[in-house]
Amino acid sequence: MNEGKIVVGIDIGTSKIAVIIARTDESTVNVLGVSEAKSSGIKKGQIVDIEEAVGSINTSLEAAERMAGYSASRVVASIGGAHIESLNSKGVVAVSAPEGEVTKSDLARVIDAARAVSLPSSREIIHVLPRSYTVDGQEGIKDPVGMSGIRLEVDTHIISANSTAIRNLEKALTEVGVDIDGVVYNGYASSLSVLSDTEKELGVILVDMGAGTTDISIYVDSAVAYSSVLAIGARHITNDLAIGLRISLESAEKIKLFLSNPPKRIAKVAEEDQEPLHKSSDEIDLSSLHLTEEINKVSKKTLIDGIIRPRLNEIFTFVGLEIKKSGFGSQTPSGIVITGGGARTVGIVEGAKRTLAMPARIGLPTNIKGIIDEIQDPSFATAVGLCVYGSTLEPQSGLPFGISVPQIPNLRFNKIFSKVLDLIKSFMP
Repeated sequence: MNEGKIVVGIDIGTSKIAVIIARTDESTVNVLGVSEAKSSGIKKGQIVDIEEAVGSINTSLEAAERMAGYSASRVVASIGGAHIESLNSKGVVAVSAPEGEVTKSDLARVIDAARAVSLPSSREIIHVLPRSYTVDGQEGIKDPVGMSGIRLEVDTHIISANSTAIRNLEKALTEVGVDIDGVVYNGYASSLSVLSDTEKELGVILVDMGAGTTDISIYVDSAVAYSSVLAIGARHITNDLAIGLRISLESAEKIKLFLSNPPKRIAKVAEEDQEPLHKSSDEIDLSSLHLTEEINKVSKKTLIDGIIRPRLNEIFTFVGLEIKKSGFGSQTPSGIVITGGGARTVGIVEGAKRTLAMPARIGLPTNIKGIIDEIQDPSFATAVGLCVYGSTLEPQSGLPFGISVPQIPNLRFNKIFSKVLDLIKSFMP
């Protein structure tokens, strides 16, 4: 198993469906296939039309499968939307071994104890993330396995989602013809691919700005301490441009991306046209975009200072309120890391620094190799993170000789059957 296992990550977003097929090992994600397709049937991170969503997912998945030469049967999918909520919980158990040595089964029991929180029937837990363990009063332990003690405690971070949103996601992926290995919160997935260990240890705030939503994950002492979702994203900036310039949303998106382009590409466009990009210090030439409204010149000050900056200020004001609500604002000296498709918006780092008064940077996926030209971009942070998460999952048990058991949704028989299979396999040579 030195080659690593193949993981398929599907990032289901408001504006695009991104799929990455990768071979993963302990440290890197080797990308074999990647694709993105315009999403339909999805609004603010939630599926609102299953048929349309299935069509978009199918288009993107098939393109990635063709590139990778691999047929996906199991996937790790992202979930987002304003219905995501989080809380911190504590679990306590007695160590089972008579010698008092903590085992993996004790860890599983104490996490189950922490999971026993009161939630409405309409909500489901998607993550129980251990923050730190305490053994007989000794705090701040990251991995207590093998340590001696009588009483084991754990502080966990629990992320929950609306049951209906999870069921709709499962149904859409079942209709696509794949089984789900895991459902991962967008903000957590992105943090796995863009944050460094040092940032997590010192304390850092990850802001994943998508088209319809902005996900926030706050790390303190190398563990997630707070998660939330704002129902506002980069599409609001596009809407503002469309209203301000009286143009279509498609044209507004083109202008926004043109402004957000790295300087190298803008210089290249100017070179090809053999004429200066800026007609004057304030005017921007948009003739190369061939907009249907035939707008060729526009004031840079009007676009950036008049339309984009106020909306960015508003988004980061909401982020600031969430940081204040979390109570961890003073424990994040690493500042803010911005990722997601919205991170490409012009002036976003300056906007974050100005509004939140803390260090800020753009987060790009790290530890990737293979076909990386397309995905060295903040918009693929979640999809890469899904592959990282998938690499940590235990392989699914199946019958010997490569025969697999069909997964039947909402049937507890599968769990009992897998235990029987494990028992049978333990007697096999």
